[in-house]
Amino acid sequence: MNSAFKPYYAVIFTSIQTETTAGYAEMAQQMEDVAKEQKGFIGIDSARNEIGITVSYWESLDAIQQWKQHTDHLVAQQKGIKNWYAYYNVKICKVEREYSFKERF
Repeated sequence: MNSAFKPYYAVIFTSIQTETTAGYAEMAQQMEDVAKEQKGFIGIDSARNEIGITVSYWESLDAIQQWKQHTDHLVAQQKGIKNWYAYYNVKICKVEREYSFKERF
């Protein structure tokens, strides 16, 4: 294990959308852009098929709480509940270790 590795947090957001998707992609991009400006933000991964999964990475639980209460994010959350989501679930996990593989080209 890399001795320089510092544990961090992952917010795993899974969702199923309603049939109403107008404005969703634009709001998702806006939220990603705003999140990237927040203190403690590390990165984001996202995929959507029948179920959407977005994982954002944060330095601390405090950074996650600050993001949850960000004014623009609160607006997006309410629009999501009202217009775009039939279901969602949020999990917050501590990442203790990571590793990856990349094929050589």
